[in-house]
Amino acid sequence: MSKYEVIIGLEIHVQARTESKVFCSCKNEFGAPSNSNVCPICLAHPGVLPVVNREAINQIIKAGLLTDSDIALYSKFDRKSYFYPDQPKNYQITQFDLPFAANGKIPIGGKGLSGEMIEARDINMERIHLEEDVGKSVHHGTHSTVDYNRAGVPLLETVSMPEMHSADEAYAYVQSLQQIMRYGGISDCDQEKGQFRCDVNISLHKPGTPFGTKIEIKNLNSTRHIWLSVNHEIDRQTDILDELEGTGPNGEDGVLPVQETRRWNDARQETVLMRTKESADDYRYFPEPDLPPVVTTAEEVEAFRADLLMKPQAYRDKFVKEFKITEYDAHVLTLEKPTADFFLEAASGTKNPKGVANIMMNNLNKLLSELGKSIADTALEPKHLSQLVELAEAGKIAKSSFGKLLPELCEKGGNAEDVAKSAGVIIEQDSGALEGWVDEVIAKNDKAVAEFKEGQKNALNFLMGQVMKASRGKANPPMVVKMINQKLR
Repeated sequence: MSKYEVIIGLEIHVQARTESKVFCSCKNEFGAPSNSNVCPICLAHPGVLPVVNREAINQIIKAGLLTDSDIALYSKFDRKSYFYPDQPKNYQITQFDLPFAANGKIPIGGKGLSGEMIEARDINMERIHLEEDVGKSVHHGTHSTVDYNRAGVPLLETVSMPEMHSADEAYAYVQSLQQIMRYGGISDCDQEKGQFRCDVNISLHKPGTPFGTKIEIKNLNSTRHIWLSVNHEIDRQTDILDELEGTGPNGEDGVLPVQETRRWNDARQETVLMRTKESADDYRYFPEPDLPPVVTTAEEVEAFRADLLMKPQAYRDKFVKEFKITEYDAHVLTLEKPTADFFLEAASGTKNPKGVANIMMNNLNKLLSELGKSIADTALEPKHLSQLVELAEAGKIAKSSFGKLLPELCEKGGNAEDVAKSAGVIIEQDSGALEGWVDEVIAKNDKAVAEFKEGQKNALNFLMGQVMKASRGKANPPMVVKMINQKLR
């Protein structure tokens, strides 16, 4: 156990899914040729005026409701001085003291990246505010260029309270927020496209003493990097604080001397210094003079609330309570919304939802991994899984046949029973056909018959196996066992 308490807060930037940018009509589009989605407004030409995109405001209101935040009926935009080459105006339009959403919460729990279980609880959020994204600097070794296609894309900045205490909890928070944003249609949260970027604030202190100096780790675009950088920073700060122990003027423990901004170097597997940290005063916030305040009515907020899509937690609760599957299964089946929707429809079409969960968790997940596809990329439909479960429940196919039938259903679809018949895995229920196979096996295996009559249990298993072999797996096992017993006893 460490003698230091870890305090972690996360600031996560989420690109909102809209057709156009937040203050102009340029496309909000990833992958276009460099500097093709730009105009005088997002390039900050003299004399131009921004106009706020109403859909971006709608998205942040929905995000606020999905995170149980308070929605501001009166909000405004502010200017933040920001002297970097990827910000053409040399300031950013953002929000300072009147954000659109505040006092939300994000549920965490489940298994962390370390493999340890995380206590299920809510992490409080300070705010979600709306701002414009900046351009992207591209470094070419000897020189750099800037692509302004991303400048002006709507960003939702979510700011957590400093209530996480481990890399696993930070990882769980990121995963949970990602799920909520995807489920609500707010953002695709594709980290490789820069649609979900995280800044980590972390400090260490001894329990009962004031918080330590906050260190920021900037621009993390991978959940794995978030987890690795937090663990590294905990170790780094622990070593420094151990060296400073008892070095204060009155013999008290020392603290980290400088507030820093660092970044994660994946090649070196460590955080490295970027700059000493600016404070809010350095940004010189003041109200944005070119945009009026935004007024939203309570009736508009309630209309958004009525149209909200189900949250991930609502899916999990439904799966556990109505379909009687485990918390773990519900967690896995809700990692992606298409999977959750697929299971919901398939489980609703059968009397054995747990059977559907088992197919998806085991057979289907393995197959999709081998194919390198998602469920949406296949011809498989929810009813196909319901049909497979019902066929197995009726004794028409063995569960071991799922692995043989799923590739065909994923490739071509079709009725599950028809596919099973074509594959030759329908279990024979006709007593006449079964009796023919049983008689044939009894006639050819005198030794096993004698052992059966002497009470040797393995003899029944042997005879059963021979019947299944003779029938090419089509014989109904319970009927075969009953028939062997009847004939030999």
